[in-house]
Amino acid sequence: MQKLSLLPADSYIVVNKSILTEVDKRNLINLYEPIVGPLPISLYLTLWSDLDKSETMSKDFTHHHLMTFLKTKLESIKEAREALEAVGLLRTYIKKDADINHYIYELYSPISAYEFFNHPIFNIVLYNNIGEGEYNNLIKFYKKPSFKYDDFEEVSSKLNDTFKSSVGNIFNNEDIKDKNALKVQIDSLIDFDMLMESIPNSVLSSKALNKRMRELINSLAFIYNLDTLKLSEIIRLTIDENGMINKDLLVKEVRKYYEYNNGGSLPTLIYRTQPDYLKAPEGNISNKGKMIYIFENTSPYDFLKSKYKNNNPTSRDLKLLEYLAIDLGMTPAVINVLIDYVLRINNNKLVKAFVETIAGQWTRMGIKTASSAMAEAEKEYKKRPKKEQIKEEKLPVWFNKDNKSDSISLEEKEELESLLKEFK
Repeated sequence: MQKLSLLPADSYIVVNKSILTEVDKRNLINLYEPIVGPLPISLYLTLWSDLDKSETMSKDFTHHHLMTFLKTKLESIKEAREALEAVGLLRTYIKKDADINHYIYELYSPISAYEFFNHPIFNIVLYNNIGEGEYNNLIKFYKKPSFKYDDFEEVSSKLNDTFKSSVGNIFNNEDIKDKNALKVQIDSLIDFDMLMESIPNSVLSSKALNKRMRELINSLAFIYNLDTLKLSEIIRLTIDENGMINKDLLVKEVRKYYEYNNGGSLPTLIYRTQPDYLKAPEGNISNKGKMIYIFENTSPYDFLKSKYKNNNPTSRDLKLLEYLAIDLGMTPAVINVLIDYVLRINNNKLVKAFVETIAGQWTRMGIKTASSAMAEAEKEYKKRPKKEQIKEEKLPVWFNKDNKSDSISLEEKEELESLLKEFK
């Protein structure tokens, strides 16, 4: 993804690519807000209100206008915009000039409640984020009304019963506005050639992996964090006598597998790496600066996996990551600092109670950046009794060191370079 700086003076216009209704507003608040949070929804509604009377296009605004209306920092607005893009509500275009940049924000409709509750990602994340009770309340709210038609006979007229055709002009009306929703974009995570090779032709039909099925499988791989071979095992359980994949059974089996391996919990969406506005300025080539780069540009899952020598972490440790990210709302970089610190000072063990104690303290202190977490870790470690402190060479590479390259051992230097090579 291209990184772009954003200034209050940068201009933007809003282009409406759909037909937006009051029902869409309700869906945004009921269905999307529990996933992306309140600020992205407020941004969407503000952009909507920027449109002209015909709800087609806005006049030119600056981003200072958004800062004023949303009462928040520009960095937070940028993050909210990216969240809208990720869930298919917004597309962004930029034209760069010498002094300021010009943006176009295309607004798209939320998908219908029916599509949302049958979406392989949104449905699961919504359930996990709001809980069973609230989820069931929403189902009741959106459920189609039922009415008994016993003893009634339909007498509705057909078109040709009421009207007849006559000679007239032919018009081309392709440019008329229509309801328009974006599909959520996910990078390809599945090697479909490997998938087909892993299942015999006699079992899986060549027609089974059509475009829609590939999109579903890729979505399931993303939300449930499954690789090609694991999905291949699950798909085998869902193939019918005609060699086709039963879609409903596939979703059910994947969900059952995940719940079994994660203590009955379901996945949700969190930021993969540190948001841009919480990152340190680039260009710091000191040892500590290099570690900050790693903490900020690596997902907690990948960082923990590197500690497992690139083997998959245990389900218990992954559950701990989810707790830190979802329940405590810790940022990815701070989670990485915490992992690195605890593993170093605790004999390479992630003891849940110990991690939770530190995490709770850092959360109450409002620590959001890698540098703040690193400073707090060093500060707290120095408070420990001498008998509880470990040898200096076993501490994190970034810990209690100055910024000179000759201040670390050869082993530490090799570890630092190895991490940089892996995550750059």
